[in-house]
Amino acid sequence: MKYPNGAKNQIDNSVVNNTKATVFANRGMDFEKSVSLSASYYLEQDLAVIYKRPTPIHVVKVDYAHNFKITDAYFEKQSTTDYNGVYKGRYIDFECKETKSTTSLSFHNIPSQQIKHLKSVIRHQGIAFFLIYFITLQEVYLIDASYIIEAYEKGDRKSITLKQIKENGYLVEQGYRPRLDFLKIVEKVYFHGNI
Repeated sequence: MKYPNGAKNQIDNSVVNNTKATVFANRGMDFEKSVSLSASYYLEQDLAVIYKRPTPIHVVKVDYAHNFKITDAYFEKQSTTDYNGVYKGRYIDFECKETKSTTSLSFHNIPSQQIKHLKSVIRHQGIAFFLIYFITLQEVYLIDASYIIEAYEKGDRKSITLKQIKENGYLVEQGYRPRLDFLKIVEKVYFHGNI
């Protein structure tokens, strides 16, 4: 196409490629970043208050000559889950897991302290679930923590299958804002309605 001044319309490929990069499938291993961006969107829209839980570390050594760079540190205690917050007056607590497998999520990826923590959340009437990202399939599922806890504690399997996750969980819609609309499923499952 030519404009009146005779210049040709040239497409800026960096803009095209940047647009393409916003599709979840092209972001690779940015699963937790996508969850955090979704949580930020929910906060901006005043729908929920959900934050990534920081892992407490003990700093041993700092290089003050290079912008206060931490050079030696260790984890103070075992972590519980990745995210927590409040939605419609209810406490929410959940863990994000990724797997390259196309058929299952290994229980090896779930430490016992996370199971213990999520059991406590459920016991105190909180909402507890897992977001599971199947990297190769580019699919994210929300599944209630009680289902994972039961399968984990039963001990007859070393994993939970994708088939079980599909039958007992929910495929999370992927988009631009929010990137992962997990709150829509929380509303449906735990509040029986729509946002």
